[in-house]
Amino acid sequence: MNDERAANAIDRKLGQRVRSRRLEIGMSQERLAELLGVTFQQVQKYEKGVNRIAASRLFDIAAALQQPISRFFEGLSQGRGAGVAEAKQDYIDDALATPEGAQLMSVFASIRSQRVRRKVVDLVRTLAEEAAESNKRG
Repeated sequence: MNDERAANAIDRKLGQRVRSRRLEIGMSQERLAELLGVTFQQVQKYEKGVNRIAASRLFDIAAALQQPISRFFEGLSQGRGAGVAEAKQDYIDDALATPEGAQLMSVFASIRSQRVRRKVVDLVRTLAEEAAESNKRG
C-alpha cells in the first residue's frame, strides 16, 4: 500500500540539506527547534526524512538557516520514481551532512593557497585509497 503522505526520497534529501546547512553555520538542533517552535526531536525527524516538511515549515527553516528556500531544491529531478533525488551528488551531500564533513569543508575553505589545497586533496585521496584497499583485504 503506497501512502502518498509517507516520506519519500525528496523528503530525505530535503532533510539532509537542512542538516548540512545547520551544521555549516554551527547551529544545534535545539536552537533550530527553538526558532521554529518545535521540539528538537521534530527537527531530528525532519533531518532524517522520517517526517515530511510542510511548505510553510520549510519557509521558516530557510529563514532560520539564512538560506534561500530554492537552495533546498537545487539539482533535484522532477520525476517521482525511485531515483527521485540526484544520484551523482548524493555522496557529497551525505558527507556534508556529517559533523566531520562540514568541519572539513569549513577548514578547507579557509586555506588560501592553491598549492596547499591541492596537497590536502592528494592526502585525502591517498587516505581514501588506503582505506579501500584495507577493506578489500578484510
